[in-house]
Amino acid sequence: MTAGLRTRVLAAGYGRLLRPVLFRLGGGDPEVAHERTLAAAQTLARVRPLRAAAAGLHVRGTSRRVAGIDFPGPVGLAAGLDKFGVGVHAWGALGFSHVELGTVTAHAQPGNDQPRLFRARESRGIINRMGFNNPGAAALAATLERAGVRRGNRAAGIPIGISLGKSKVTPLAEATGDYLTSFGLLAPHADYVAVNVSSPNTPGLRSLQDADALQQLVAALVTAARSFDATDPVPVFVKVAPDLTFDALEDVLSVCTAAGAGGLIATNTTLSRDGLVGADRALADEAGGLSGAPLTARAREVVGWLAARTELPIIGVGGIMSGDDALAMMDAGAALIQLYTGYVYRGPALVNEINERAR
Repeated sequence: MTAGLRTRVLAAGYGRLLRPVLFRLGGGDPEVAHERTLAAAQTLARVRPLRAAAAGLHVRGTSRRVAGIDFPGPVGLAAGLDKFGVGVHAWGALGFSHVELGTVTAHAQPGNDQPRLFRARESRGIINRMGFNNPGAAALAATLERAGVRRGNRAAGIPIGISLGKSKVTPLAEATGDYLTSFGLLAPHADYVAVNVSSPNTPGLRSLQDADALQQLVAALVTAARSFDATDPVPVFVKVAPDLTFDALEDVLSVCTAAGAGGLIATNTTLSRDGLVGADRALADEAGGLSGAPLTARAREVVGWLAARTELPIIGVGGIMSGDDALAMMDAGAALIQLYTGYVYRGPALVNEINERAR
């Protein structure tokens, strides 16, 4: 079966059969579909013949080296889908070159009250206010240990990133210690860590993008990474919001460069509702971050602006809904890209399409 035929088969199977079922689950509750998707990934991770069958349908990407890490392709799975690491052995078989687990916090927390996830179907977007629901850094470390996943051993077949956030119960003044606790528990299992200071769903979190607070946090994490492995420190990536002004992005870039960050991830979800169309405008008052097609242009603009001003590698994420979007993001300067909402709407065919187009 040719690569193009495999992509068409996946597109038809997902678009005509699987997605309609997923979108009806739980009376159309997106969080139910999310949980069922994770359950399927967990099964795929555990059953080797299923993984082999899945791998046979997926196109492999062209390898690239970013921040000292070898990635077997350009497209990864963004943080937020597999928060708990349950599908860590599955994502490589589905064509991804890496997966970013989490966001995880030092303390276990339930996240915000439900409902907290909304599809903006006409706009091809998602609004979420999940609030970093996760079992805590120690639990994720235990899950990865049981799965045999340790830094650099490629037990999952692909590099593993872990997104770190601040626990809601931790005061902002103590945020650095909170991140360091998570880093200490998870560094043995992470090929890179992502510092999430840009989610709109934890009160005050985005203030950590301010220069002084970010300098303290990133410098502390980089120091911890060097202490953990002086010869090959875990790269520390900083994830930025699309809503920052260019002056604020300039400050973030200056801090990340001076503190020794390994790279940037651009961007997180947006508080803007400008991209909602039609019936989706009724969702404009829902709190949370908007992702998907409404973010495409701004995420690419931020990546391009950053890439023109830094040698730090950039992982581009936000509104990548097609192969053309992926190529445009890489043309703007992204060394790698990540999917979330595009994967929800397009499924595994999108991964194949990008891997084919980006060769």
